[in-house]
Amino acid sequence: MGEKVVADGFDLSDRQRYRRKLHECLEGLGRLLDEKRFDRPKNLMGLEIELNLAGVDGMPKMMNAEVLERIASRDFQTELGMFNLEVNIVPHRLGGRVLDQLAEELRTGLGYAHRKAAEVDAGIVMIGILPTLGRDDLVHANLSDVDRYALLNDQIVAARGEHFQLDIEGVERLNCTSASIAPESACTSVQLHLQVTPGRFADVWNAAQAIAGVQIAVGANAPFLFGQELWRESRPPLFLQATDTRPPELVAQGVRPRTWFGERWVDSAYELFEENLRYFPALLPICDEEEPLRVLDDGGVPSLQELVLHNGTVYRWNRPVYGVADGVPHLRVENRVLPAGPTVTDVIANAAFYYGLVRALAEDAKPVWRRMAFEDAEANFDAACRHGIDAELVWPRAGRGAGTQKVAAVKLVRDELLPLAAAGLDAWGVEAADRDRYLGVIEERCRRKVNGASWQVDTYHRAVEAGLEREAALAAMTRRYGELMREGEPVHLWPVGFPGQG
Repeated sequence: MGEKVVADGFDLSDRQRYRRKLHECLEGLGRLLDEKRFDRPKNLMGLEIELNLAGVDGMPKMMNAEVLERIASRDFQTELGMFNLEVNIVPHRLGGRVLDQLAEELRTGLGYAHRKAAEVDAGIVMIGILPTLGRDDLVHANLSDVDRYALLNDQIVAARGEHFQLDIEGVERLNCTSASIAPESACTSVQLHLQVTPGRFADVWNAAQAIAGVQIAVGANAPFLFGQELWRESRPPLFLQATDTRPPELVAQGVRPRTWFGERWVDSAYELFEENLRYFPALLPICDEEEPLRVLDDGGVPSLQELVLHNGTVYRWNRPVYGVADGVPHLRVENRVLPAGPTVTDVIANAAFYYGLVRALAEDAKPVWRRMAFEDAEANFDAACRHGIDAELVWPRAGRGAGTQKVAAVKLVRDELLPLAAAGLDAWGVEAADRDRYLGVIEERCRRKVNGASWQVDTYHRAVEAGLEREAALAAMTRRYGELMREGEPVHLWPVGFPGQG
């Protein structure tokens, strides 16, 4: 994490040097782009999933260190909370039977992790927000015992200067405060990576932004927090508020939050990295010994560590990523929109829909971002988070007619976007069997108007109607969710309620 970290934070020289290094990194990125030094297309995609640990009672288990020790695989890593893990799947080339291959790898890895967790009376639950989490679970003491998490917490708390206000009004209202960023750890997500050339980056990023609301509408899976029923996908408002470095006065001035949808379509990846420097102060001013411009002058490829670190503290829902592999720089779009779960099949279906649709929209001769205001894309994201599968979204009208229309998300997906996603998967070279199987899952969710969030809500209310108190109903629903998750049938086929219940 760096060697010059003083006991109570960073001194002025740290920040001054870091600011200089950031601008040198940005200049270095510009030179790499101008010199066309980036990797050629390899059609590479990657996948990360954040996970929860829960006991057989459905309650969170604060023991990721013990579980990771038993898993003993570099594919599994810590996450922010002690009840979190993350699994990373090595990059795959898009094409052939890649979707079935990913599904098999995930089932094998998660099954192994679950068996190892069971050795210490825990289990893996793949869900957007674990419904049984309580306020006492999301406190500083339950942050993972990793230096970078403690340091990040300290810097965000210091920048804010007061407790974090969590105020989310949905079906019910949650209003409370937190002394740390620990509530952020409730948000467990799927991250989809796509390596792109600089010339294709803007089209792919714009396409990903345009469909963020659609992704949430069909994939929402986080309707509960601290026992309250909130939005159908409560991760975005929670993440925004739990990482908000702005006191109320800066919010009133219109200062941008670090969890950010963005505010415009872009023409290059450079613009996004430049925005990050222009709008967001450094949280972790840790300097690498590398001098990026000297490395470039000597014909090498700089790692741009300061730029990469700073970029990781700006929480865009579609994030630009710079990396170096085998001595060659590359760019990726990291899609951070989706919640984890409910099943491996659902995760792969969400991925298939995303990769296919982004490909088709990025290659459209009349791109959607030229026919739709950025503000509409942001409003779609908000509407989908609030209403999930029942959301209505703004989308350009088909044909020659100008303008946009408001349409039910499920109708938009079935009538217009699924055929585009299928064409996109064909363009990637994905085999028809994989294409049809996983896009068929999305189609059935839309036809039945069922996703993870709707199943959670319906099953919870069924438990309450059967006489269970709120906490008991959430625990019962979580246990049933875990059982069905491990059985593996996609969520649109899950029975609502509990075995033996009428």
